[in-house]
Amino acid sequence: MEPTIVRCAEQLYIGRRESIAMIEFARVADHLPTMFSGLAERGVPVTGAPFFRYRMIDMAAEMVVEAGIPVAAPVRVEPPDFMDRLPAGRYATVTHVGHPDQLMGVTARLLDWGQRNGLTWDMTPTPTGELWNARVEMLMTNPAEQPDMHKWETVLLFKLAD
Repeated sequence: MEPTIVRCAEQLYIGRRESIAMIEFARVADHLPTMFSGLAERGVPVTGAPFFRYRMIDMAAEMVVEAGIPVAAPVRVEPPDFMDRLPAGRYATVTHVGHPDQLMGVTARLLDWGQRNGLTWDMTPTPTGELWNARVEMLMTNPAEQPDMHKWETVLLFKLAD
């Protein structure tokens, strides 16, 4: 599927953040069930698909990644949970249907597409990696409903510079 550019509204979310090596990604993903059950216990409605937000990326070393769940309004949270917002703006996006281990290749193709089309990412290079304003993998498939990871749908949303 060919990437496109979409405009997204600001999205409030509850998140948890981890500093991880790429091989430790499960440490971030494993937060989602606990976060979902905590919201359900408190009667807080979820307003969208859960996602992973990549804040700092250094593929050779550590990355800072958040697990996020969209909500409609601010709620009180206890650490390590926090409230934040995905910023409104223009995003380059592409949808991937397949195993999550294919996402690195899908990500590389989206970044290449952006470069070929003269797009500027909302990202700042630093000595410790790329600091992204909003680089998101949105999980459109509920693993409880579709256990076959090869059928999972993931939407990549990478914010463009204003």
